[in-house]
Amino acid sequence: MSERAVLEVIALGVEDAVAAQAGGADRLELVTDMAADGLTPAVATVAGIRAAVDISLRVMLRLTAGFAVGDVERLVRVAGEMREAGAEEFVLGFLDAEGGVDVGVVERVVGELDGCRWTFHRAIDHASDRDALRKQLADLPGLDTYLTAGSATGVDEGLPVLLREAARQGEPGYEQRLLVGGGLRLDHVERLRAAGIDGFHIGGAARPDGWTAPVSADAVRTWRRALDRPFFQGRGELRDQPPHSRTHN
Repeated sequence: MSERAVLEVIALGVEDAVAAQAGGADRLELVTDMAADGLTPAVATVAGIRAAVDISLRVMLRLTAGFAVGDVERLVRVAGEMREAGAEEFVLGFLDAEGGVDVGVVERVVGELDGCRWTFHRAIDHASDRDALRKQLADLPGLDTYLTAGSATGVDEGLPVLLREAARQGEPGYEQRLLVGGGLRLDHVERLRAAGIDGFHIGGAARPDGWTAPVSADAVRTWRRALDRPFFQGRGELRDQPPHSRTHN
């Protein structure tokens, strides 16, 4: 493939961000509290990372574990604070009690983002109807990416879904980039790239020593090389496996 694939890495702080950029990451997802599968980081953390690196940053907007929004007005205030601090890209996603997208909440939060680009995260993998979710969100401003494993259990189970959705690229509701993450391994890469998928998201795979250790620039570099090869055949030495259930990654 001629176009460079996007490699997004989860960063918890400045050390992670610097290492990820050094290893060849194109973008960072900024979160805190991986025990809760990634929540909104502090404004000071976002500002510190922005000052330390020059690649794109997407800030998680999620105040509590799970897929319900919780206090939507508080989340809207936090989104506004992040915008004031210079954040320009975001990650979010909320479901209702029946597993459908909570359109009203998503619209309320996106309205605060003033056209900023954003990712709908792995809530899509827990939705009752992925296709309906995509079509309901299709016209929202700024939505350019779906972070997904194709299944709540990860890429191994979700690979057929990912390939089907890649084949529908450009259809109504399917214009956004597929950013694959959640149980993603190197040996998945060749088949995903061959299907035209050009977005890859890693968390644990960037930390060979676990989530208590920082991002390894060498680990990120291994993924960068894999994504840049026209015909890569991986062996799966690096695994993007969850510390717990990993809702959005």
